[in-house]
Amino acid sequence: MTVHFIGAGPGAADLITLRGHRLIASSPVCLYAGSLVPAELLDACPPGARKIDTANLNLDEIIAEMVAAHRSGVDVARLHSGDPSVFSAVAEQMRRLDTAGIPYDVTPGVPAFAAAAASLGREFTVPEVAQTVILTRTAERATAMPPGEDLATLSVSRATMVLHLAVQRIGAVVDELLPEYGADCPVAVVARASRPDELIIRGTLADIAAKVEDSGVRRTAVIVVGAALTAAQFPDSHLYSTTRCR
Repeated sequence: MTVHFIGAGPGAADLITLRGHRLIASSPVCLYAGSLVPAELLDACPPGARKIDTANLNLDEIIAEMVAAHRSGVDVARLHSGDPSVFSAVAEQMRRLDTAGIPYDVTPGVPAFAAAAASLGREFTVPEVAQTVILTRTAERATAMPPGEDLATLSVSRATMVLHLAVQRIGAVVDELLPEYGADCPVAVVARASRPDELIIRGTLADIAAKVEDSGVRRTAVIVVGAALTAAQFPDSHLYSTTRCR
């Protein structure tokens, strides 16, 4: 058997890879976070599949389900919102599975930041404006950030920054970014990206906190900061330049 870690995408049920959908359809056990993974994906489970919402389970309980499936010789589809490579908590599950000798693989998914870029209709890397994207979060209600990864340090580059799990403390985020990015720096908050109830809030570091507070958005949102959000005057990329060497 194999535990298949599957990126279930940012929220829209059709934003999942063909491989991910096929693995769900062939796995007799499906573990999913009910609060984040679209319920429609469970329709792909085979008849009689064991479907387990992990929203209220701890790590030991989740691993116990995988161990039980291993003993029964049946595959597990482990659905994670977005893409498993960032802020997914798969690392500790993999570590436990390594210890238990249980095989696993990973199927990537559409990450929240990519869905946000699509909804905003923007490219986060714009020639001579921003060529780096920082994906980060804050330490509020989560594990501590490693040394050197605080927002004040990361903001020195003025790169496009995408903050996950931080909208609840938008005021503090603004305070930390203001010294380097400046009050007129464009900001967008995308809540529930790709879902029918998606909400986009646009502003600058000067006014975004008030707008978010007024909107009532408190979770399932990313904060995007940087000049790429509104850049209009920039050179064409070298990739399609008529003057580049061929």
